[in-house]
Amino acid sequence: MAERKYQMRKRAEGQDATRERIVEATAALHYEHGVTATSYIQIAERAGVGAATVYRHFPTLGSLVEACGAHVNESMQPPLPENAQTVFAGLGMRGQRLERLVAELDAFYDRGAVWLGIAARDRGRVPELDAFLRQVEAGVEALVREAIGAGSSEAVVRLTTALADVSVWLSLKRLDAPPAEFRRTMAGLLDCANALAAHAHESPARP
Repeated sequence: MAERKYQMRKRAEGQDATRERIVEATAALHYEHGVTATSYIQIAERAGVGAATVYRHFPTLGSLVEACGAHVNESMQPPLPENAQTVFAGLGMRGQRLERLVAELDAFYDRGAVWLGIAARDRGRVPELDAFLRQVEAGVEALVREAIGAGSSEAVVRLTTALADVSVWLSLKRLDAPPAEFRRTMAGLLDCANALAAHAHESPARP
C-alpha cells in the first residue's frame, strides 16, 4: 500500500512538472508571437512534450490562457480593488494621493505594459483575455477613485481613469523624461484634469 501511494505521488509530481513546463512555454510563445498566433504544436515543441499532452492538460485555449495568466500575474502584480484603500493610507491631500497614484501605476506599467498589450491584441477573440483586462481595469479604477476622493463626480472619475490608461501612459513615456520628472508631470496633469472636469461638471450649461 505504501509503495502504491509513493508511485501515485511521484506520478502526480510528474504531471505537475509537465503542466508547469507547458505553462512556461506558452507564456514565452505568447510573449514572442501573441496569443492566437501561437499553436498547440508550437507549445508542445517548446515544452518538450507531445501535442496530445498539451491538450490533455489544457483541452481549450481558454483553459490554457487562464493558466498562463495566473503565471504572468505573479510577475505583473496588477492592482486589486480590495487593496486600493490601503495604498493611500495616511495620505490626506489630493496632491499627495495623486502622486501615490502615479507612482503605483508607473511601477505596474513598467512590470506589465508588454503583457497588457499582448492581451489587448486578442481581447475580442478570447473571452478569458477580456476577463483578465476587465480585472486590471477594475483595479486601476479603484486606485483612481481612492486617489481623487469619494466626493468626485463620475465625469471626473472617467476622465482620470482614461488618462491613467496604459496606452496614454506609454504615449507620454515616449517623451523620454527622467522618471522623477515624468511622475511629477503625470501627477500635475491628473490634478489639472480633475480641476477642469470638476469645474465643467459644476458649471451651469450655457443657453
